[in-house]
Amino acid sequence: MNRTGLLIAFAIAVIAGLAFGLYPELDLRISGYFYGFEDPAHNKFAFRFYPFLMRARDIGLWIGTALVAPAVAAFAIKLILPRQKLLMRGRTVVFLIATMALAPGLMANVLLKDHWGRSRPIDVKQFGGNELFVAWWDPRGDCASNCSFVSGDVTGAFWTVAPAALAPPHWRALAYGAALALGTAMAVMRVMAGAHFPSDVIFAGVFTFIIIWTVYALIYRWPRTRLSDDGVERALERTTLPLHDSIAALFARKPKQRG
Repeated sequence: MNRTGLLIAFAIAVIAGLAFGLYPELDLRISGYFYGFEDPAHNKFAFRFYPFLMRARDIGLWIGTALVAPAVAAFAIKLILPRQKLLMRGRTVVFLIATMALAPGLMANVLLKDHWGRSRPIDVKQFGGNELFVAWWDPRGDCASNCSFVSGDVTGAFWTVAPAALAPPHWRALAYGAALALGTAMAVMRVMAGAHFPSDVIFAGVFTFIIIWTVYALIYRWPRTRLSDDGVERALERTTLPLHDSIAALFARKPKQRG
């Protein structure tokens, strides 16, 4: 999570933004290649029905879930048993849960996919649908919800950069490579399936990386906001202990016996 990675992400955003913004037909040309694949039932974008790709997509989605699950479990146990020490480092719990909530959760599935009306390739008129094609920067498309910009699946796959950032130093380069490979593979599969345009998946990866980089800096790097594992532990205890003790006292109170 150094500045070089952030500069590369911004460079990709600028290049892709200009290329697909000034020449939106690039999205149509690239997606159009996969539109030409047809199955025996004459369905276009036939890769979306290909069993291997369907299974690969499911596996890719479960990888992110499996990586964040220990942090969620540790957080939940701490809420239920606030006097017990966290099963993971406090900053690790905050970092993984926060980045998952902000990138795939808030950014992709709340702010953009339901409010940026760009239609998916399989729905636009150029590929047999009945909706209007718009460039990536234009939110005035015909899609009402669960739209094309950005890809939630790709955001979730690229989120694996977050746990990769916490890998031991001698494994970190390999972890980053695996995370980027997973995100890229998911991006290619979603374009092949006609579910997203290339610009949708590019910006899904860029936005996710920028969110992860910023949260990492807030928690681990910047002095004014940097957290400590003990500080996270104490903050959770201060938040949950009063409620926990109140509930325990309520259940421990014996009902008065009537004479």
